[in-house]
Amino acid sequence: MGQDRLPILAVRADDIPPRVLVVGDPARAERVAGLLDDADEVGRNREYVTFRGRHRGTDMAVVSHGVGSAGAAVCFEELCRGGAQRLIRAGTAGGLQDDVVDGALVVVRAAVRDEGVTARLVPPGYPAVADVDVVTTLRTVAAGAGQDVVEGVVLTSDLFYPHSVLGGDLQLWQRAGVVAVEMECAALFVTAALHGAAAGAILAIDGNPLREGDDDMSGYDPHRDGVVDAVDRMIAITLDALTAPVGPPRG
Repeated sequence: MGQDRLPILAVRADDIPPRVLVVGDPARAERVAGLLDDADEVGRNREYVTFRGRHRGTDMAVVSHGVGSAGAAVCFEELCRGGAQRLIRAGTAGGLQDDVVDGALVVVRAAVRDEGVTARLVPPGYPAVADVDVVTTLRTVAAGAGQDVVEGVVLTSDLFYPHSVLGGDLQLWQRAGVVAVEMECAALFVTAALHGAAAGAILAIDGNPLREGDDDMSGYDPHRDGVVDAVDRMIAITLDALTAPVGPPRG
């Protein structure tokens, strides 16, 4: 489904190419745009900043979606309405398993829907699953670059700072084998699936919410050198993965 102008992203639908890299932070979008050839800012509204450019001769966009599923879902919906066919999220996450440590990269296979927006879109039993071709491409590109990745299920949660009244259930998901926690993948996967688009995600681990020293995340620091390096490696993998051939729209 297409429309002339995407009102929240504040861009023309014609400015959205089939391949899109989505990130939470507008500053990260600017950072990625600096790696593209002939990058041009085509939209800026609220937390949503859109750049268009080329990588290895392939036309693509990078768009910031902000923090949390509700606002991010607005971005994903409008991108799909604008004609995006392959969307990859390059974000950060907290590791939940002993081997998912600072600086690790996670290729997401699926997401637990522990957020509010997808329950308004689909029934509870509907899975939030990454596109298998995108997962395979991310794995292959990472291996070709000599980068080890962890693959698995992540928890998409609306809760970032826990409180003592209710708190969260990260220990439960850790015991269930969930590898990391983040805030947007479920919304991306469900929205893309509803539009017949292919979506995936790769995440850089910037801490472990079960090991931050106390219950209020006061020890959390995503700006350490090891995390910055992991983000750089993640972005390079994502850009190359987006240059892979895009098949016909799904659905």
